[in-house]
Amino acid sequence: MSVVFAALTSDPNLLRCELHRLGGQVLLQGEQRSNAVGVGAYAQDEVLLRRFASNGELGMDSLAPPHESDALLFHGGRLPVGQSLEDNTQPFRARRWLFAHQGALNDFDALRAPLMASLPEHLQRQVRGGTDSEVLFALFLRHLRDVGRTDDPRLEADVTARLLADTAREVIKVAIDHGVTRASTLNLVATNGYVLAACRFGQEPLFYSRLEGSAECDLCGVTPGTPETQPTVGAHRRRRTVVVASHLKRPAGWVELPQGTALAVGPDLQVHHLNGA
Repeated sequence: MSVVFAALTSDPNLLRCELHRLGGQVLLQGEQRSNAVGVGAYAQDEVLLRRFASNGELGMDSLAPPHESDALLFHGGRLPVGQSLEDNTQPFRARRWLFAHQGALNDFDALRAPLMASLPEHLQRQVRGGTDSEVLFALFLRHLRDVGRTDDPRLEADVTARLLADTAREVIKVAIDHGVTRASTLNLVATNGYVLAACRFGQEPLFYSRLEGSAECDLCGVTPGTPETQPTVGAHRRRRTVVVASHLKRPAGWVELPQGTALAVGPDLQVHHLNGA
């Protein structure tokens, strides 16, 4: 099973610090080793993606972008032999949107055609690879387009989460209509750098946690004894971050998202559940 991790933070300068303190909590490898890894982040108006083959150990510090960023989205998974790393490695990107799918859509070969047929031509052309996850992303983009909010920087987190859940429910309905009885795992995560949304549909768990500020940071050398006059102390005390993860080393301090529930996190970093979203 693939692995997903995402973060939205109040202080883009301290994103690497937040990743560092999660090193003992989050796993970046699942039961099956990833051979395709992707990390998406933001640099002001730019969306930057790193995609690379990986069969070794991954650490949280290695995810930190070389620049400040409000949000980050990581995905690790296995691609079949012959599939292009460039076209099939998540997260996928369209304009400011980053998207990742943790899980699998059962009987995708039978469902690909009807799902693609529901897309407008420009989104059909955007699907370049052969994965179910990229088709799911195109469906989410269609939901955004249908409400005219694809490029809206003021898009509410609750609306984003509802559309993400609508995407999962649409796929489930199409599967039922075509006689697919095995339940799929549709854990979806999306961000545009301003909001973070996730939903869980299936048996595989998805967790989230809210990190509060702290006057300690190994990376920055901030300790309880550091004078309060140091600007870094105040910055570290004020920082707040919401993180989503599919695989944990230890669950203490994390909340498991219930099945059929969406998670919405806005720029204020308040967390909202959308039950039956």
